Amino acid sequence: MAAPGSVGLLQVQSFAAAKCRLVAVSRRPVFTVRASAASAATKDAVLRPFRENRALKIISGLQNFDRNNVASVVAAADKGGATHVDIACDQDLVKLALELTNLPICVSSVNPSAFQSAVEAGAQMIEIGNYDSFYEDGIEFSSEQILKLTRETRKMFPDITLSVTVPHTLSLPDQTRLAELLEEEGADIIQTEGGKCSSPTKPGVLGLIEKATPTLAAAYSISRAVSIPVMCASGLSSVTAPMAVTAGAAGVGVGSAINKLNDVVAMIAEVRSIAEALGTSSRNMSEDLRTVHH
Repeated sequence: MAAPGSVGLLQVQSFAAAKCRLVAVSRRPVFTVRASAASAATKDAVLRPFRENRALKIISGLQNFDRNNVASVVAAADKGGATHVDIACDQDLVKLALELTNLPICVSSVNPSAFQSAVEAGAQMIEIGNYDSFYEDGIEFSSEQILKLTRETRKMFPDITLSVTVPHTLSLPDQTRLAELLEEEGADIIQTEGGKCSSPTKPGVLGLIEKATPTLAAAYSISRAVSIPVMCASGLSSVTAPMAVTAGAAGVGVGSAINKLNDVVAMIAEVRSIAEALGTSSRNMSEDLRTVHH
């Protein structure tokens, strides 16, 4: 989608008209150059934990607009040792999160145009995914739909870190093929899922492993088919998060294990448990981003 006014700029026919138009927006190109340089540094900082196989993203939920709950999840991610936090695509929630943490803020949506205001508010990463709330309403996404969303999003945001979730409703070979195509379309990260399709039959540790099996299988297969980082998400716990990295994931995403808790202290403890299980450094991404902004 073109930025406001860009269509008019492209349609200018004469040199004189073009010159007048450029004078009128003379400050904008300068800003764009500076923004590109800053975004490149920010993108490197956002992706660094993935390159180091230590990424831990805490997810509040694509349709979770409860400010108090989101604030608790963000605080837990910050205090518990996560490297990223993922919230609903809402500019006010982004501003709230930025008041609580220096961790990179990821926003999730299945509507490319919705990312604009969140990115302008300060989101450093965007995610096409977190489809669980749609599955509950009987809505599924095809490979073609995901590819179309990715193309539209990458066209609108050519420089920002882009993560795309591969739906678990596809067969494992189809998930792998879609991941390969998403890499070709410019995705920076592939996220897996599968917790919703798993119904553990055993209690305790065995049940936790059963629940994580679909997303672990997807992470194993996809990580061997693409060269970009794979984030294993959905149905993970402190027991299974290390298994994801062993399977080939560069990081893990955890949502319900955290946001289902009603106490922020309990949330922090759970994040810390997962971070320690992963061996994630206590140094969080805020240091990297401070370096970028200085």
